Amino acid sequence: MRGRLIRLSASTTAAGLILLASAFVAADAPGDRFWPQWRGPHATGASPAGDPPVEWSEDKNVRWKVEIPGRGSASPVVWGDRIFLLTAVPVGVTGDTAHQPLGGVRPRKAHRFVVLAIDRRDGTVAWERTAVEETPHEATQQNNGTWASSSAVTDGEHVIANFESRGLYAYDMNGTLVWQKDLGDKRMRSEFGEGSTPALHGNHLVLVWDHQGQSFIVALDKRTGNEIWRVDRDEIDSWATPLIVEHEGRAQVVTSAMNRLRSYDLESGELVWHADGLTMNPIPSPVGADGMVYATAGYRGNDLKAIRLAGARGDITGTDAIVWELKRDTPYVPSPLLYDGVLYILKSNSGLLSAFDARTGTPHYQLQRLDAVPNVFASPVGAGGRVYIVGREGTTLVIKNGPTFEVLATNTLDDHFDASPAVVDTDMYLRGYRYLYAIGGQ
Repeated sequence: MRGRLIRLSASTTAAGLILLASAFVAADAPGDRFWPQWRGPHATGASPAGDPPVEWSEDKNVRWKVEIPGRGSASPVVWGDRIFLLTAVPVGVTGDTAHQPLGGVRPRKAHRFVVLAIDRRDGTVAWERTAVEETPHEATQQNNGTWASSSAVTDGEHVIANFESRGLYAYDMNGTLVWQKDLGDKRMRSEFGEGSTPALHGNHLVLVWDHQGQSFIVALDKRTGNEIWRVDRDEIDSWATPLIVEHEGRAQVVTSAMNRLRSYDLESGELVWHADGLTMNPIPSPVGADGMVYATAGYRGNDLKAIRLAGARGDITGTDAIVWELKRDTPYVPSPLLYDGVLYILKSNSGLLSAFDARTGTPHYQLQRLDAVPNVFASPVGAGGRVYIVGREGTTLVIKNGPTFEVLATNTLDDHFDASPAVVDTDMYLRGYRYLYAIGGQ
């Protein structure tokens, strides 16, 4: 790995390593304990078993940080003692010039599209694989991250890296390539860039391919990459990751889009229900729990729909299946956090936070100004009875989970952040423009 280990604190002494290793063995439900996909074990943004620190800085509660080559807004995913991270490394570019600043458009140049497996204990690289080296067919806006905007997904058997137009790659846990697949080139409006992460459920890997060409949703066999089903979609660009939920003994795939909000049967690809679409450029991913699903978007308009799955069949527009809606102050980029019955959303990409009773839509508070994090692209996460909101300029605001707004801490690091955090056990993993941080108690 063309990176550099910056710091390893005393918390990873031999005794600490033994305790961490024993924690891996003791897990009753590894998929729940770890962070196998970019929105966590239940795709809600919350870690039921996590309890990371409340406070940190460059000199406090940083177990280690390691420099990551290239750039990517792909979030870390975690299984066992491994963190999996995707990055795009410009060929022939080294040093600070490989870490692009905020703003502007990134021109096309050859990149190595890299999968990293990083040891949780000390930040060293267990393995590194270059999936492909090539020049992207389109440029990308800096505000959409990089050419490595999609996060990996894992189930403890496979690590699946989606570089979208650069291909889909499945590895075993030791880094051996199992299969790869090319779904073609996306054509994004105004070359806004790509960034939809696949969803994995059982043996089904589901990808949404919405762009300026023929859009579609496809389910692949995670073991072989073979197509199980494919359905064309009448949609233009979207970036939201599909949400797979189980209801009445069957799994369905909920997809956000501009024209229609849709849910497909996971096994067959048949349409289960659909409703009026969201706004243009839907980026936030849906979340769901307790028989409800929440989908939102916030570009050139505002929309949030809360849907009860028990009543959702066919066209549900204007029916009681849509329990409540919101037509203002919804997110553009950050996905919602659903944590212990509270739904948290940010207005656009700004530090204006609203919290709702998820089942009824009753607001606990709205448009609470977060002065410490005025610009937010990362999605908030919940753990240990707390909500963590990571700002682009390097500060993370920690607030108390629940109906009353209460700030617990304001923590700043020497980096910028677009990627969403991952929480496992007592650690939080923060992927910045330059470094990957392991935040944990000393």
